[in-house]
Amino acid sequence: MVKNRLEAFSDGVLAIIITIMVLELKAPHETGFAALKALLPVFLSYVLSFIYVGIYWNNHHHLFHATHSVSAAVLWSNLHLLFWLSLFPFATAWIGENHVAPSPVAAYGFVLLMAAVAYYILQSALIAHQGRNSLLAAALAHDWKGKLSPAIYLAAIPLAFVRPWISIGLYTLVAFLWLVPDRRIERALVNRDKQP
Repeated sequence: MVKNRLEAFSDGVLAIIITIMVLELKAPHETGFAALKALLPVFLSYVLSFIYVGIYWNNHHHLFHATHSVSAAVLWSNLHLLFWLSLFPFATAWIGENHVAPSPVAAYGFVLLMAAVAYYILQSALIAHQGRNSLLAAALAHDWKGKLSPAIYLAAIPLAFVRPWISIGLYTLVAFLWLVPDRRIERALVNRDKQP
């Protein structure tokens, strides 16, 4: 099956996720800049979630750029990822509205963990479909960030009930790890195009 519809659908869902998140930012009724102080937790949770959605969109784009076709398993794996990403607006609003309370911080981490697991499942489905000797399999062979991120989430979730700000710091650390785009797929594509 061709991948175009999957990519278009995924792009649309991610655009809607960002739209829903930004709609949670309510303008204050007061006119002074001091009124914005109360919105700071909501805004900061939005910024972190926007970065995460951007990271997933960027890596999703690279992943499918190196893919020629998709299978039913890939379609379902992609929907699984989109399900967890679609919970970002809820988790973002809950954490922002409750000023970094333990339960919302833990729930946010759980959503991040499950999105990371879903992304790994999607990668595995693509590699299974493309083949173990494919460009994608070679490009994703050494995925230290993909292994480290869920471990950090797993540590941060229970920590949220003791020190929620440390958990937020760990979630931010993972986002910064991924801010630099994953160049493995790009390099593999460039190397393939250079071959005669």
